Amino acid sequence: MTESQERRREFWRENSLTLAFGIAFVVVLALQALAGHANFNEQMTVDGLQPLTFGEYLMSSEFAVDVTENWQSEFLQFFLYIFGTVYLVQRGSPESKKVHQVGIESEREQRMGDHVRSESPRWAGTKDWRQAVYARSLGAVMGTLFILSWLAQSISGTAAYNDQQLRQLQDPVSWAGYVSTPDFWNRTLQNWQSELLAVAAMVVLSIYLRQRGSPESKPVGAAHTTTGIEG
Repeated sequence: MTESQERRREFWRENSLTLAFGIAFVVVLALQALAGHANFNEQMTVDGLQPLTFGEYLMSSEFAVDVTENWQSEFLQFFLYIFGTVYLVQRGSPESKKVHQVGIESEREQRMGDHVRSESPRWAGTKDWRQAVYARSLGAVMGTLFILSWLAQSISGTAAYNDQQLRQLQDPVSWAGYVSTPDFWNRTLQNWQSELLAVAAMVVLSIYLRQRGSPESKPVGAAHTTTGIEG
């Protein structure tokens, strides 16, 4: 095996989690587009309207709202979980911090300021606004992505809703009018409740169940009461 082949192999091995899920995301998104296109055109045919080409469907508000409504709920899940687990704990779950570590923890525990190590990110060792920003950057980015994807959902949802209104010979609504409709909140809340249920199930089930080799599980032989320990 040549040196370049070895580097490529090492790259794939060291980044396999991101690459595998990234590829799976693209594949599933493509399948969603195909299924959504077929379903949308079936409805258009029933309504006696001209079906869209696949390219037209990809650029349509119908496809955009279906995608963004799922994205915003996922980012909301991570945003809430990241901030919630700062102060909330679950005894026995590897998804939780240890009970005595509730809160933002000390600079020593977080390897900040005077307690940074040689491999620590540069901003972790600063003592100004850079440290404050970096110390909250993950939650801030997740929160921003949630807001942007929720805004995208509302805008594309307004366009999709108005297309349907016009097909039914009814008046279109404004963006503000759409975000106050049952259609918008039905789309939004059904995603939120499913994400919250999934997080709660993971937290509770991981207390008593194991998955050997997974960092999301406690070691197989760990006690049920062991908290914040991953395998």
